[in-house]
Amino acid sequence: MKRVVITGMGMINSVGNDKESSFKAIVNGECGINRITLFDASNYSVSIAGEVKDFEPSSVMNPKEVKKADRFIHLGMKASQEAMEDANFTEIDSERFGIVSASGIGGLPNIEKNSIIAENRGPRRISPFFIPSSLVNMLGGFITIEYGLKGPNLSDVTACAAGTHAISTATKTIMLGGADSMLVVGAESAICGAGIGGFAAMKALSTRNDDPLTSSRPFDADRNGFVMGEGAGALVLEELESAQKRGARIYAEVIGFGESGDANHITSPVVDGPYRAMKAAYKMAGEPTIDYVNAHGTSTPANDKNETAAVKMLFDGKENCPPVSSIKGQIGHCLGAAGAMEAIISIMAMRDGVLPPTINYTTPDADCDLDYIPNEARSAEVDTIMSNSFGFGGTNGSIILKKFK
Repeated sequence: MKRVVITGMGMINSVGNDKESSFKAIVNGECGINRITLFDASNYSVSIAGEVKDFEPSSVMNPKEVKKADRFIHLGMKASQEAMEDANFTEIDSERFGIVSASGIGGLPNIEKNSIIAENRGPRRISPFFIPSSLVNMLGGFITIEYGLKGPNLSDVTACAAGTHAISTATKTIMLGGADSMLVVGAESAICGAGIGGFAAMKALSTRNDDPLTSSRPFDADRNGFVMGEGAGALVLEELESAQKRGARIYAEVIGFGESGDANHITSPVVDGPYRAMKAAYKMAGEPTIDYVNAHGTSTPANDKNETAAVKMLFDGKENCPPVSSIKGQIGHCLGAAGAMEAIISIMAMRDGVLPPTINYTTPDADCDLDYIPNEARSAEVDTIMSNSFGFGGTNGSIILKKFK
């Protein structure tokens, strides 16, 4: 099958509005989590999140189009613009260039807003832009129109695994000859009353409202839930020969991916599902030496314990495991966008030879006993990484990326 490489990347989140500023802040252990400003959360049990700051949607979209799209689409457009510029195409074959968009929830703020309008003001006052602004696949719709991409237009909507699954989907499409190039875009913006209130009702969120900077604590014994984040990540994937022919800069190659289902519980994770996804990716990649694992690492009691156990199973014991870290202490959990952003951070870690830290790690947990690169980044030669994402519904994804030499 065809080999697939990554030639462009873009990102926006709570610590940076582009990939370089984001990576620098993450490596430096900066935290973008603070009090919620996108809505009045004063009466909510959780009032903290990782919000994108100083972003104007009209900077990436025609002002007339902004109101037709939910905020997750605005963020996705921003990341896509950076990724396409980074890939530096002089021309594209539009019918051989496709997209895979990804989001866990999509336009939840608009769903909430128009539901309230329907209830309080009547159905005739619902915005005509409501449905097209909220659908997950409209993220791909808007972007393909912007760039004239007429190849496969696909979407992955697999909760918090969506961004990683989108990379797998795009890779498969190119490997099987369905396209020469694919743009992967994972975007999420669910920081609204329904989003925060819904996850809080499940007891999934951290309630450290008085200490937002240390509220997300992956793998720490005192973790008490994840913190909602928002943002977007975009990657340009290309068939290797096509990328080389046009003289593209190649960041990394996708050498393995794996997917699995828990078939156990809609929200409670197990060890077996994540293990099988990682094992499938590892086997496909030829069981290489893995230098770093970018963990799903949500800061929830169940996920961090289970993911640790699954990693130890894969590498046949704690002593054989590579360094592991989670960036969710810095930017929160960006749900369906997380996998795309974490893949980008992993690639930049390979590029710069520096592993991002797991911040707020102060109290060891007996069930989480790996090397989590606590609190400070670490210089290291990194050639091959694994990045994991797991989601509600028992859906799991893992990818393995290798530095291209």
